[in-house]
Amino acid sequence: MNPRYEYRALLACDIAGSAGRGQQRLQEIRGALRAALSGALEVAGLDLRDVSYVDTGDGCRLVAPAGLPKAELLVPLLPELGARIRGHNRQAGPDARLRVRAAVHAGEVRFDPDGTVSGSPFEALARLLDSAPLRRAAVAGPDGTPVAVVLSQHYYEETVGHGYEGLETGAFTAAEVRVKEYVAPAWLWYPGSPVGPHGGAGREAGSDERPAEVEPPTGESGPRTVEQVVRAADHGTVFAVASGVQHIRYNERG
Repeated sequence: MNPRYEYRALLACDIAGSAGRGQQRLQEIRGALRAALSGALEVAGLDLRDVSYVDTGDGCRLVAPAGLPKAELLVPLLPELGARIRGHNRQAGPDARLRVRAAVHAGEVRFDPDGTVSGSPFEALARLLDSAPLRRAAVAGPDGTPVAVVLSQHYYEETVGHGYEGLETGAFTAAEVRVKEYVAPAWLWYPGSPVGPHGGAGREAGSDERPAEVEPPTGESGPRTVEQVVRAADHGTVFAVASGVQHIRYNERG
């Protein structure tokens, strides 16, 4: 049999801060993520058996069924996932709580006769999931937003601002993803929140990547009016000014 190629929507999840928790806790939080995702899929009218599910050790990768409208991989699935993780976190101890990074993309993938699924869209998905803007968004998000998501530009253009409830442009924040040779625009989102994360909210220790500038969402005529001061990593203070562009002042170590 020859391989076949199909256009599919893709979702990848990764548990932030999973390293160093020990095998017992890692197994517990992996099970919590799978249970939350299974329940969220059910609410979205899907079944875990309907998707190609790969456990990646500290997360997972899903290939949506053929023909699934791309918006249905976003809402109600991801807001429901966030709600279920919040419920888990309320009952769990500090070392068993979850924060999840998620990346969403779509493209033509290859299905081999042995069941293997591959293709360049998975490379882009992995870069999005590993990007500094998404890592910062996951860490900087308030306790009530345990899921931070990044959408590829392609996925954003095909789903956001088209009248789907829960996918209004104001909930998304522009960012630039730079991972190895991959450089592309993307969009950050806290599912279920009407306000998007700030792409430049802090800087990862040891990272030389500058914070992303926050652009006004497509379709909005003017800049957002945001005034916020938060603490940043590496002894810096982030100032989000009225234009929405964030600047970091690095403070001297005391």
